[in-house]
Amino acid sequence: MVLIEDGAPDGRPNAPEYSVSELSAAVRRMVEGEFPFVRVRGEVGRVSRPGSGHLYFDLKDANAVLAAVVWKGQAARLTARPEEGQEVVAIGRLTTFPGSSKYQIIVEDLVPAGAGALMAQLEARRRKLAAEGLFDAARKKPIPYLPRVIGVVTSPSGAVIRDILHRLRDRFPSTVLVWPVAVQGAACAPEVAAAVRGFNALPEDGPIPRPDLLIVARGGGSIEDLWGFNDEAVVRAVADSAIPVISAVGHETDTTLIDHAADLRAPTPTAAAELAVPVRAELLERVEGAGARLSRGMRIALRQRSQRLGDLGRALPRGEALIARTQQRLDLLAIRLPRALQGVAARGRVRLADLRLSPSLLRRQLRDGRRRLEGAAEEMTPACLRGMQLRHDRLAALGSRLDRTLEARLDRPRDRLAAVAPRLLPAAARLWQRAGRDFDRTAALLTPDLPRTHLARLQGRLDALARLNETLSYRATLARGYAVVRSEGGIVTTAAGAARHPLLQIEFADGVVPVVPRGGAPASRRRSSGSGGEQGSLL
Repeated sequence: MVLIEDGAPDGRPNAPEYSVSELSAAVRRMVEGEFPFVRVRGEVGRVSRPGSGHLYFDLKDANAVLAAVVWKGQAARLTARPEEGQEVVAIGRLTTFPGSSKYQIIVEDLVPAGAGALMAQLEARRRKLAAEGLFDAARKKPIPYLPRVIGVVTSPSGAVIRDILHRLRDRFPSTVLVWPVAVQGAACAPEVAAAVRGFNALPEDGPIPRPDLLIVARGGGSIEDLWGFNDEAVVRAVADSAIPVISAVGHETDTTLIDHAADLRAPTPTAAAELAVPVRAELLERVEGAGARLSRGMRIALRQRSQRLGDLGRALPRGEALIARTQQRLDLLAIRLPRALQGVAARGRVRLADLRLSPSLLRRQLRDGRRRLEGAAEEMTPACLRGMQLRHDRLAALGSRLDRTLEARLDRPRDRLAAVAPRLLPAAARLWQRAGRDFDRTAALLTPDLPRTHLARLQGRLDALARLNETLSYRATLARGYAVVRSEGGIVTTAAGAARHPLLQIEFADGVVPVVPRGGAPASRRRSSGSGGEQGSLL
């Protein structure tokens, strides 16, 4: 107790004098000394998360508000993250903040205030994640029937992993990869989420085999012990996993949010191992049973088909009866074959004797053949002449039509130009009058003589082409004493080629003369020169 007297002799009070900093330090020492460790229950108000990593929030009840601070290093180790409206118990120590003349609690841990608050928070989080569709049945993937590699996310030192390995070994031995994690406390949620994402990140052909199935397991416990498996990060990691996940957290009555997001929920870790793989002995028994049924079915089918084959064989006649008729017919033909060969040889000898090949017979046949050829030549010559005359007349008609067409095509532009020119002169006059030009110069250019000049130039070109055609034509060569030999197949250029044709045409400069090559004269002319003589000249 401090005794304050009425005053000093000089009239001043005798109470000690403090600076602001001294007084603030004294208050701080007193507060920290009186409250070095406290547990404060209240509702979380205004939560602030600045970039420094510290957490600032308010603890309040119906009558007061207490400022709370969580330093950056401690924020990651909190049991529960502060959320506005949540009732929590803050564990820490009281201190003051001289900069704003207020006192505050430095929080070292934060736990939900009882099961009721935890369940309310859990229900709110469940509704939020369900609204996002993370618990939809359509997102769940089928569990592989016989996984080659199984990944287990659990504590490596607990009984859970031993139960899982023992059950897998009894049912169907498989390759098991264990990712050690903390299964409770502040490190549980981030480690479990990292383990699920780590298994999914393994390459399929890497040195560490990628699991075909994941089991997230933990033994039973209170809601606080299982709270890490209700964390939003864990639920999202399980929902996003490309590998099917079996959730085996707690006992059969325990339910966490990871159970809703997993592809399959197991009541216990041992049950998760039973759901992961079938019983190998049962599979072997089923395979052996299927093999026995298959063998029995094959034996029955073979026996039935053998019996059916025997029945069909008994219905068929004997083999000797099937070939007896054909064998008898073959024997009869074999007996008749020598006589038939002798008859064929006798008939051939008779025909050979009747032929009696002699020179007179050959001459008679040659004479008959020559007579037929001469008759055909006599009939062919007029026909060839008529055909050539028809082609000549047709060519002349086409030439006259071509001349008339060319003349008409030349006259039509000349007439059109002559008809258009008178209409162009007045129009040109009006145009040049409007432009202020000399009309006489334009009229001189548009006189009717202009088309005539163009036609004269075209006529000169046509005459030059005609003279060139006459110079290059083979008819000029005929005029110098040459001739062209033709046949039905075209121009004949050799004597051997002329001897193969029955009729030729020789074109001179003044006409065409038909001729018969030597050895190919008509029969009437050959008879006039003697039976065995030859044609004396080409014409």
